[in-house]
Amino acid sequence: MKKHIILSLLLGTVTLGNAQNYWKNNTKKTAKVVLTHAAKGDKLADKGTVQFLKLDQPKETDACVFVDPDFKYQKLIGFGGAITDAAAETLYKMPKAKQQEILNAYYGKEGLGYTVVRTNMNSCDFSSDSYTYVNDGDVSLKSFSVAHDEKFKIPMIKAAQERIGKDFTFYFSPWSPPSWMKSNKNMLRGGRLENQYYQPWAEYYVKFIKEYEKRGIPVWGLTIQNEPMATQTWESCIYTAEEEGAFLKNNLGPTLWKNGYKDKKVIIWDHNRDLIYQRATTTLQDPETAKYAHGIGYHWYEIWNNKNQLFDNLGETQRAFPNMFLAFTEGCKEKFDMKQIYDVSLGELYGKNMLNDFNQGTALWTDWNVLLDETGGPNHVGNFCFAPIIADTKTGEVHYTYEYYYIAQASKYIRKNASRIGNSSNRADIVSTSFMNENGELVTVIMNDSEKDIDVNLWIEGQAAKLAAPAHSIQTVIL
Repeated sequence: MKKHIILSLLLGTVTLGNAQNYWKNNTKKTAKVVLTHAAKGDKLADKGTVQFLKLDQPKETDACVFVDPDFKYQKLIGFGGAITDAAAETLYKMPKAKQQEILNAYYGKEGLGYTVVRTNMNSCDFSSDSYTYVNDGDVSLKSFSVAHDEKFKIPMIKAAQERIGKDFTFYFSPWSPPSWMKSNKNMLRGGRLENQYYQPWAEYYVKFIKEYEKRGIPVWGLTIQNEPMATQTWESCIYTAEEEGAFLKNNLGPTLWKNGYKDKKVIIWDHNRDLIYQRATTTLQDPETAKYAHGIGYHWYEIWNNKNQLFDNLGETQRAFPNMFLAFTEGCKEKFDMKQIYDVSLGELYGKNMLNDFNQGTALWTDWNVLLDETGGPNHVGNFCFAPIIADTKTGEVHYTYEYYYIAQASKYIRKNASRIGNSSNRADIVSTSFMNENGELVTVIMNDSEKDIDVNLWIEGQAAKLAAPAHSIQTVIL
């Protein structure tokens, strides 16, 4: 046990004592199983219960998922998705009954259990046009107004907030400052924030927070810049790690604190896993910069360029900065095709990334657009993508993709403030993670994205339940 305690301190975990205590306090020894299996048409299907029986030593020939409640890791901040202009515009093009259905599917009592909302400050690619909240050249920001957002975005955010209640967690990200603040004089195609506008841009964030909070939307946090290393055809702005650190240290951080916003969670990076370690170790190396930061955000889009999704980079970053939370702030399947919306591969993309990211320390999980239309938009630069729910604004039909169901296998059962616990699989084809909710409920999610059915033992301190993990399936075991 001494070795366990030392390891726990090194990895930022908490040792709770002997896992036998979990079984001592859990007399039922049975667990509920919920399964999504495309080949059989199962979507969050109730598969009854399984019983745990004594199994001291599994064989090497047995496929197993090992769970150890002795070890607690990060606490879950929450699951959610982005309410962009595109999502909100699409929602309000639908019949009112369908609007309620979609909102309840995410935020209602029987929905995904989403508590987190991200939105864009100024326009992004998933806006119908480019816009800002100030007049051109208004350095004083006297013209600042979020009237643009009051038509679609703010009503949808408020509708989500009403359903979520006290656990509502809202944060925002800018894609670009106004064009006149930038080196290329364009909100699109990269460029950098001009030095003389560092302070007005910092004050812009404060204005945004004040205006949203005036409307009853409490701001939990913000990211400094969406994808600061990507020169996109849409709204984008480039920061090196040193530039991001300088802006945070000298402008954004002090300005937030001066205005009474010391509690707002500032997230750096907000880009892919490939550079996350370099960015974190460079931006946060100065304690006077790091004191203003709370989390390190990332996306998953390096997957298009790497067979290995670089999950280990997250773990290395978490070990380097155990007091910072890791936040998945965006991800989606690009290149929309309406013919593919029922492909199980969409769900497996989400399942593989979610489960591996949680096992590397991720505490906040935020999908990209919660809703898009039959074109994968609207989008003012032609960057059409998938979303978990696709709303056909021409027919009024609502389509639930396997992204929705694979997310649900985790988000419906793992609650805010749940602690990830020890979990290990002895088969490469089986990906799994485990969390313990605050009420002691133990939730394990198991995915098999291979072509073969696999029988799996869910093993917990000398006892195991036998599970069937069909090919291309995901299941949740609630104990």
